[in-house]
Amino acid sequence: MTHPFLDLAPLSAERFAAIEDRVARLLATEQDVVVMQGEALLPLEGAIRATAGPGTTALNVITGPYGQTFGDWLRDCGARVIDLAVPFHTAVTADQIRETFAAHPEIDFVSLVHAEAATGNTNPVAAIADVVRDHGALLYLDAVASIAAEPVLTDAWGVDLCVIGAQKAMGGPAGVSAVSVSERAWARMAANPSAPRRSYLSLLDWKERWIDGGRKVLPHAPAQLEMLALEACVERIETVGLAAVMNRHTTAARAVRAGVRAHGGGLQPFVRGARNAAPVATTLRTPAGVNAAELVASALARDPALPLAAGGGALAAEMIRVNHYGTDANRDVVHASVTALVRALAEGGAPVDPEAAGRAVDKAWG
Repeated sequence: MTHPFLDLAPLSAERFAAIEDRVARLLATEQDVVVMQGEALLPLEGAIRATAGPGTTALNVITGPYGQTFGDWLRDCGARVIDLAVPFHTAVTADQIRETFAAHPEIDFVSLVHAEAATGNTNPVAAIADVVRDHGALLYLDAVASIAAEPVLTDAWGVDLCVIGAQKAMGGPAGVSAVSVSERAWARMAANPSAPRRSYLSLLDWKERWIDGGRKVLPHAPAQLEMLALEACVERIETVGLAAVMNRHTTAARAVRAGVRAHGGGLQPFVRGARNAAPVATTLRTPAGVNAAELVASALARDPALPLAAGGGALAAEMIRVNHYGTDANRDVVHASVTALVRALAEGGAPVDPEAAGRAVDKAWG
């Protein structure tokens, strides 16, 4: 078989570096940026294993499942881990970070998720970063679900390791991801004897074989199609404007919350405060006696293309996630998602008003 995608010239080192530079601008950083050849879990794990070890005392903030995963990786590296967990319907505060530092002044590493798409919350990184910077700890940030949905100001905030993926608000591929690395993060890695080397997880390998050589020779064959897709999605964001892309996501989240509050059937935002709600996805709590997975299945029977999912794990019975990111951050998709859920509630006998829900979505969209 032949196909245009099978006959592309190899991706040059120059073009690879140019894509990294465009990603760096998206991250608002002058730090080194490495575009890694795998889904975002690759740099998320690689950055932790490169910087954490037996001498590390880490503050691991848990506002959802990814925070829990980061704690597991840190412990596996031999780090001493202090977990700061808050209810998934809210967000952590800068004061809570400050209080934890006061109780544990030895903390030298902080792992934080910006937005948790799985639970629908977002953390106030700017305020938290000020506290972390004053304390002198290294700040590791998972911005996979926040990039292009809300501001990510890597250098202004003083983030040492900022990991992103393109598959959510950026509307791009899942097969490549990126991490920005500060000078002191590189120094921490170089001093860490347990940092991965000669490994797919190794950031130090990328530094020595790619960055230190002036980005002239790629260390291995890149994921060509994924890199071209990343380039295309960054170009689309640049053309439309990052502010406009973020505004679409913010509006989508506001419209979902407005729609479910107007329907009259007991479905409510899972994240109680709007300021703690992530623009990338909105989570909803089902009424008592209504199973979330069953309600989602009923809604998807009307339209299988809707970006709806039940919560994971223990939340599967009570949480619904409306994944209004990327191309799904638009009025029609949000309107259809909300009304499908409301009509599914009506099928179960709930006294709902789908028309009121739809009007509320349209009014919130403006």
